[in-house]
Amino acid sequence: MLIKIRRDTLVILLLAFILILSGRAMTYLAYASSMEDTGGVPIAGVIVKGNDIVPLSSIKTNVYAAGFRPGSYIKGDVLVTSKRKVPLSEAIENAEKFVKMTTIPGTRVTPIAAADVKVDTSTGIVTVNVIEDFATVKVTNRTGGVD
Repeated sequence: MLIKIRRDTLVILLLAFILILSGRAMTYLAYASSMEDTGGVPIAGVIVKGNDIVPLSSIKTNVYAAGFRPGSYIKGDVLVTSKRKVPLSEAIENAEKFVKMTTIPGTRVTPIAAADVKVDTSTGIVTVNVIEDFATVKVTNRTGGVD
């Protein structure tokens, strides 16, 4: 059983196929020939050590806020984010400050007494060592009840 196709319909279908094929080829060639190379080491991930009570996600969120997030990269001694360029030493200091301000979710308690942030500039892995100390935490009753 043969399907009858008019000649002009066949020509239109053939042109559409050639157009789609050439568009895909041009897209591939444009991607392959792009010169977009960051020239730096991308941030591969954040490793948190030493936490017991404060969740990993809270600590990682504060480290991301300092600039060590996916999409950022290290070029020499500069951390390049999507918004700005920061010296790596300043970004590490900011990350340590932000990690110390991390609270237990749902409270105002900040049990992290010290934080040490290390960045491996060859692999892009950020390691955060956390020390939680509840002896220095001030907990007050803010519910308005009688103590």
